[in-house]
Amino acid sequence: MPLDLADATIVFDLDGTLIDTAPDLTAATNHVLGLLGLAPISVAQVHPFISHGAKAMIDAGLRFHDRSAADSELNRLLDQFLVFYADNVAVASRPFEGVSELLDDLLAAGARLAVCTNKVEHLSRSLLRTLGLDGRFAAIAGRDTFDVFKPAPGHLIRTIEAAGGRVDRAVMVGDSEVDIATAAAAKVPSIAVTFGYTTFSLRELGPGAVIDHYREFMPALAKVLPQR
Repeated sequence: MPLDLADATIVFDLDGTLIDTAPDLTAATNHVLGLLGLAPISVAQVHPFISHGAKAMIDAGLRFHDRSAADSELNRLLDQFLVFYADNVAVASRPFEGVSELLDDLLAAGARLAVCTNKVEHLSRSLLRTLGLDGRFAAIAGRDTFDVFKPAPGHLIRTIEAAGGRVDRAVMVGDSEVDIATAAAAKVPSIAVTFGYTTFSLRELGPGAVIDHYREFMPALAKVLPQR
């Protein structure tokens, strides 16, 4: 029997969950490092810092070169990162396998869909629009959409509300400890994906379900979605 999602809201993280953005985020990090005369770093080196935001990626890039920067310098580098990234937001970024089909299946089953990400909203919208995914979401909430952001539970709760959904019939999907912690704080069940950017096993954090591919999503959702 098909899963009835008529009053369910499924909220996705963006980077490392819906979209493999690591190549373009690495390019933006290396652009900033290049301005300082520093050698580029690899996608694998950037991976663990993506869920913590652009400033964390820049700081990590500097530390790989045994460099550091004061907050004022980091903010200046962040501005340069964001300008470059805005112009190159979807050069190599692509949805993970099965994403488009899954989103269509969820919508067909009656679900509301939303994005809750610590990427700033205008870049999130630009990325999703460029990849042809933006129209599927009832709400897209970035780091700057509200006055709080993940792991604050209010970011997730207000995203669900913005989508017209109910917190007691919502699920958070993410690839990082930040996503799982946010969901737990908001008392929303979570599904962790293993193909994102976290370097340790998310099973240790106790999400409701863990999937290795989006073909496993519907059974996981049936397991964790609160009953009416």
